Amino acid sequence: MGRWAPDARGRLMQAAMELYVEHGYDRTTTADIAERAGLTERTYFRHFADKREVLFDSTGELEALVVAAVVAAPADEAPLPAVAAGLHAGGLLLDSFGADARRRAAVVTSHPELRERELQKMAALARAVAGALGERGVAEPAATLAAETGVTVFRLAFDRWAGDPAGPDLPRVITELLAQLRAVATD
Repeated sequence: MGRWAPDARGRLMQAAMELYVEHGYDRTTTADIAERAGLTERTYFRHFADKREVLFDSTGELEALVVAAVVAAPADEAPLPAVAAGLHAGGLLLDSFGADARRRAAVVTSHPELRERELQKMAALARAVAGALGERGVAEPAATLAAETGVTVFRLAFDRWAGDPAGPDLPRVITELLAQLRAVATD
């Protein structure tokens, strides 16, 4: 494939995932990824800061989608149902990635550095959701409490969904866990 072929970013992401699955995260270099994608290592670094960021490329899109759905929830919606609207939107996105999202989850779960990075990204998502709730007029600490709780539900739902390819879609798992949260909160 030519050096100037289209979708370098997508090819790098696909190559990285293939190599991480085949050889493991630790034994894969950015040079290996670039070579598999038919690109130079320099091109790799034009797209990604390091070898872990290739796994977290959709985090910005996920955050923007979740925040937009929280902001767009009906004005009279309580904080947690507004967060649930955002989680549902995020769930639809990740569910659309299907097997790729599950492979990514397996790679992330297998490496402590990647698990730590995932937690940092989830913390950033919670802060963004709390900010969106603040824009809706939700005061602290309610905004942060609803956001952190919602992101925890999202993370647990994603882990459950990723571990069960034959199970329900991710939005349904999110809905089920939110119902369990309500049951726990009212007991």
